[in-house]
Amino acid sequence: MKVVAGSASLGLGRELGRVLKASVVDVAFEKHPGGFPDGEKYVRLLDPVRGEHVVLVQSTHPADKLVELFLLQDAIAEEGAKKVSLVIPYFGYGRQDKRFESGEPVSARAIARRLQVQADDVLTVSGHDPRILTFFDIPARDVSGIPALARHFEGQAMDLVLAPDDNAERFARELGERLGLEWDFLEKKRIDSFTVQVTPKELDAKGRNVVIVDDVISTGTTIATAAKLLREQGTKRVVAACVHGVFAANALQRLQACDEVVATDTLLSPATKVSVAPEIAAAL
Repeated sequence: MKVVAGSASLGLGRELGRVLKASVVDVAFEKHPGGFPDGEKYVRLLDPVRGEHVVLVQSTHPADKLVELFLLQDAIAEEGAKKVSLVIPYFGYGRQDKRFESGEPVSARAIARRLQVQADDVLTVSGHDPRILTFFDIPARDVSGIPALARHFEGQAMDLVLAPDDNAERFARELGERLGLEWDFLEKKRIDSFTVQVTPKELDAKGRNVVIVDDVISTGTTIATAAKLLREQGTKRVVAACVHGVFAANALQRLQACDEVVATDTLLSPATKVSVAPEIAAAL
């Protein structure tokens, strides 16, 4: 078995290779120091993969990483790999999993159909909706990134796990059960992409250390709003945690309302503090 990591997942790829005790293939991502003058992507495998079971690891965010993934798939096929297991730590375009308006594509399905062309099986991590797996015609599985977050909080004096809304309740429940803590969720109404209204619940938050957990933190607006409400209720410490740290639109600055921000390495960011490599390795 060999691991090939795209540029969006280099750190995770190296850690996965270590856990699997598999060699990590060196990849060149630019043909020359300046790259292509028009910004087109370039990849080249620098180690042989013929006859190997290749684990290809690449998140599909931002969009140019998706193009890079297609190129890596083609290069691996051209070099004669025996089997390709595609690991998508963060499935970009996964949140458009149905049509909301006439004329829209089902983006998650469109991406899945193209990714499966040069793969034998697919593994995702804490996908936005498990139904995404049904868009693949090859074996597809999803593993949870919550156990990785649980490892980070083990031994810390946390008291309560909250989800920012009912859609994220399953993540709060899983983290709470793994840590042996009480869990709940807040009531949220989204006004627009950057404005949310969070309704405080009658929670016993005074003097307690609280983790607010979600699968993805994008703008951070919801969690920052929730953190301020918890402060008003006398919370001692508030930590924001997520599997996928997208952190768009000054999100990390917005999240200064929290005492700490924790994310896994499905996407690399200043908040990355724990790896999902053990969960991926166990699934493989």
